[in-house]
Amino acid sequence: MTLAERARDIADNVLFPAALEVDGAARVPAEHLDLLAAEGFYGAAAGPDTDFPALAATVEALASGDLATTLVWIQHLTPVFALLGQTSTLADAWLPRLVAGQRRGGIALAGIRPPTNFLRVRHSGGDFVLDGTVPWVTGWGMIDVVYVAARDADDVVHFLLMDAPGVPAGDDDAVAPTLRTETQRLVALQASNTVNVTFSGHLVPADRLVSTTPFEEWKSGDSGGSALNGFLALGVVRRCAALLRDGPGEEDGIALAALADECRSALLAGDTAGTPVARAAASELAWRAAATLTTWQGARSVLLTNQAQRLVREATFTMVFGSRPAIRDALLGRLARSA
Repeated sequence: MTLAERARDIADNVLFPAALEVDGAARVPAEHLDLLAAEGFYGAAAGPDTDFPALAATVEALASGDLATTLVWIQHLTPVFALLGQTSTLADAWLPRLVAGQRRGGIALAGIRPPTNFLRVRHSGGDFVLDGTVPWVTGWGMIDVVYVAARDADDVVHFLLMDAPGVPAGDDDAVAPTLRTETQRLVALQASNTVNVTFSGHLVPADRLVSTTPFEEWKSGDSGGSALNGFLALGVVRRCAALLRDGPGEEDGIALAALADECRSALLAGDTAGTPVARAAASELAWRAAATLTTWQGARSVLLTNQAQRLVREATFTMVFGSRPAIRDALLGRLARSA
């Protein structure tokens, strides 16, 4: 059984049946993340037989079960990708444990994107010191390390593998003397425990440096966003289509599945210019799929015990998650044309 096939089985039989319960929780259940680790999903980015299409299919399948669990898990792939191929003490120490899911990672990259307050890094006695705020750090309290991006005085981005100290008890918690978190209240995926992290002279040891790159070079590569994130939206479409096919909206479900095939092909083929357009198409389709399911189910769809309202909120999330100006503009254009 391939990783994507295992993902579909877990999504249908474990994640989706629990999705409404997770939707109202403060944290993704530990047993969900432990299951993904036991089944090898934390090492998906490092698997010798896991190419991009296979990884994308895995993301889409898991997202069709529960987007909150998938969002926490997908963050982990970035630090694994960053350490792959490195011959360093840091990679030797951390990569095997990350691949095995014994240690779990998150990302803190938004602190160097305008218009946020830039997360700055400076040297101190050979080590690194962080000052500033990073928004949208997902999985706090469920991760062991954070892959942090910060800019120095020369506009060089430093990528650091920082420990995630402590587990916050609530909003505005000082989980370390030099680190404070603020939990974000989200329309969906609250169980992802996404926080803003503020650093005040926070020390990161010198041996936690993963890499450096000029900011303008990083910015150029970041401008199109990640095609992989588009498969989160297709996971929402997959679930809506399945629920429609099982109910009175069978023809609409079949039609949505066909449109998802087109979006999937575009995401797999996307380059720097094509990825934002493909991401916009996938998010618009998720929105349309959730609206179609809601309309078919009628008034009961607004009950908090109904899956349709959850999927509407998750579709909304995919329209802005990991967005970039090019994705936003393409999505606004699609929405205007369909109005």
